[in-house]
Amino acid sequence: MQENLSLYHIFYTVGRTGNISQAARELYISQPAVSRAIQKLEENLDTTLFKRNSRGVTLTPDGALLYEKAQGAFSLLLEGEDSILHNRSREIPRLRLGASSTLCKYVLLSHLKSYISANPQVRITISCQSTYQTLKLLDEEKIDVGLIGRPKKLSGYHYRPLLRIRDTFAATRQYLKNQHELFPEEPLQHTATFMMLDEENITRQSVNALLKENEMELSHILEVTSMDLLIQFAQIGLGIACVIREFVQKELDEGTLVEVPMGFRFPAREIGFVCRKKEEEQPLLYQFFSSGKTNAVCEKQPASET
Repeated sequence: MQENLSLYHIFYTVGRTGNISQAARELYISQPAVSRAIQKLEENLDTTLFKRNSRGVTLTPDGALLYEKAQGAFSLLLEGEDSILHNRSREIPRLRLGASSTLCKYVLLSHLKSYISANPQVRITISCQSTYQTLKLLDEEKIDVGLIGRPKKLSGYHYRPLLRIRDTFAATRQYLKNQHELFPEEPLQHTATFMMLDEENITRQSVNALLKENEMELSHILEVTSMDLLIQFAQIGLGIACVIREFVQKELDEGTLVEVPMGFRFPAREIGFVCRKKEEEQPLLYQFFSSGKTNAVCEKQPASET
């Protein structure tokens, strides 16, 4: 059995990757050594574990049975390792945060600056995810606190509001001038390129709902993966970007971007920290919530739109 332990590790890696070459790279041994180990295990068990083909290997019925057992065994070993590592580090306070990359940059950074200054002993990890993915990580207890745009339904969580933001459409003056000269009689929603976040983003969903409410359909939409790209694309004159007004305040003040009136006003939305209700009174989380309101952005009333 002792000799077989290393063989089982090689077998498990080959079964997981489905490729002897890939397994050899992961195990830092040669391909012939992997093949010999599999052959030796097959001889010991008097069965065939893999079927070879041009694309790699697939498990036989006996191989699949053995792989299932090996997978369970190695999972238990990993749990044991994690438990030991956790015991070694449990005296070190740890705070696991989740937020979108946009909120990390424009909101969380300044909040963390004051918190870290007051709590240098806390080990912080950050997972950059969307609001819905952040809530899922909270449910799975993989993070302790999330920074989210408040969804319409939020039950089972403790929520602490942080600031209010407002969406807007922004573009360069030159882009708007070009559109007017090219299509003087057509409304912007029919001719301009509107740049927006993808459909899974909570900001995009709120914008879609408002457009539908005002019976407005945009003819040309360019989906972009991040707020930073939206702002940068707008600055080079690629189109009209749907952005968070507070995050482009500097550009609006400098005149590099201007707000584009669309005939309606975006309602303010709320951003805040969220945690599981059963943990809202934990000292570590209470300290984090009480570390001072971020000064990254603050709500300003936009100019009235016509």
